[in-house]
Amino acid sequence: MSTLQRRQSVFRPCIDLHDGQVKQIVGGTLSDDKPEELKTNFVASQTPAEFARLYKERNLVGGHVIKLGGGNDGAAKEALAAWPDGLQVGGGINETNAKEWIDAGASKVIVTSYLFPSAKFSLERLKAISKAVGKDRLVVDVSCRKRGDKWLVAMNKWQDITDMEVSKESLDLLAEYCSEFLIHAADVEGLCQGIDEGLVKRLGEWVTIPTTYAGGARDISDLDLVDQLSRGRVDLTYGSSLDIFGGSLVNFEELVGRSARGRSSD
Repeated sequence: MSTLQRRQSVFRPCIDLHDGQVKQIVGGTLSDDKPEELKTNFVASQTPAEFARLYKERNLVGGHVIKLGGGNDGAAKEALAAWPDGLQVGGGINETNAKEWIDAGASKVIVTSYLFPSAKFSLERLKAISKAVGKDRLVVDVSCRKRGDKWLVAMNKWQDITDMEVSKESLDLLAEYCSEFLIHAADVEGLCQGIDEGLVKRLGEWVTIPTTYAGGARDISDLDLVDQLSRGRVDLTYGSSLDIFGGSLVNFEELVGRSARGRSSD
């Protein structure tokens, strides 16, 4: 039975880190093998801690810090120190280091690639990391790419397709061991060309735990659209479209106000 009652979708903030800096990256272009293909929409002059403090001042709970590759541990810890127990952290998280990140101030840890050795789902690994930090402290990042009429989980900076299809069955299984989902629609991430409406609608039908969708949000009305499509079961992250990330499509303060009205109705 679902643990979610009717509520309104709210804005969840993010801090994406690449080479120690806050950046906005076009999702499908991030690769260790072909670094020259990386497309960056924005590189911040502000520090990760400044963004963390901005979110803290506005009480934007449930945001995530994502380490995109190596060289980001220091920057991530800087953000967590600025708002202890206020941000989740993901990127390179596994059974052995998960507790370290909780101790560093993360409210929850986010795991993806570790669960898919050789791109095949490992229930044993999921159980192990859930036991290491506790179900309530674990978020599973179900990043995915569309193949035909299905969505398949993608790992390794969204470059490798795994053997797991995003479905009610797979999400129910994962939900036994975690407290939240973060879902990146990698095909539309960073493009500001609109959300994957089909995926959001499906998630609204399938999820039974708090879920945040990221990918393609380009207008403040997308928050209402996600609320409508998911029946309030899915929250929304904005990235490249936001003015705080160099975008011209969505005003951060206006979005915070819109989200706060939704949150007050929960």
